[in-house]
Amino acid sequence: MEPDVKHRINYRNLPQLFLKARDSLLSHFRPILNHFGVTEQQWRILRVLDQHGQLEPRELCEMCQIMSSSMAGVLARMEETGLIQRNRVAADQRRVLVRLAPAGDALMRRMAPMIELQYQHLEKAFGKQAMDDLVQALEGFIATEGTAVERVELHAEARSPAKQDSEGGAASRHKAVKK
Repeated sequence: MEPDVKHRINYRNLPQLFLKARDSLLSHFRPILNHFGVTEQQWRILRVLDQHGQLEPRELCEMCQIMSSSMAGVLARMEETGLIQRNRVAADQRRVLVRLAPAGDALMRRMAPMIELQYQHLEKAFGKQAMDDLVQALEGFIATEGTAVERVELHAEARSPAKQDSEGGAASRHKAVKK
């Protein structure tokens, strides 16, 4: 017999659903990426550069959802393999612009028909209207990021004991060791 579990939160776990949906969607595209030897991060960069021409690394980070600490290494590897080119801005040598190199452009030309066809298969399986509705819902959800959504007020006494111990406990333990 299953124990009587009391659910403390009545809402669905949206972050978990987004992650599962992302993984499910990517499962349809991973075989194509693997066939061409492209990682998911590299694909996101290639796709964005194909759409926007050239961008600064910070713009790529934002558009591709890649942390800047990871982006530097990914761009370095992509430049070594000839997929992208990085050039300093003449007017401001501190700035760098990233764009597709000829090999990256050629790779996009070869991959694009397969990616397009996979989207068509998805559209056929789920329906064009469902795909359009999903895109519209996701874009609407993302657009709310800048709006003023009321936030829960956080109180120090509501923190978990582990969090309180990690913040206040370290100082107490340090004092105890000094004695």
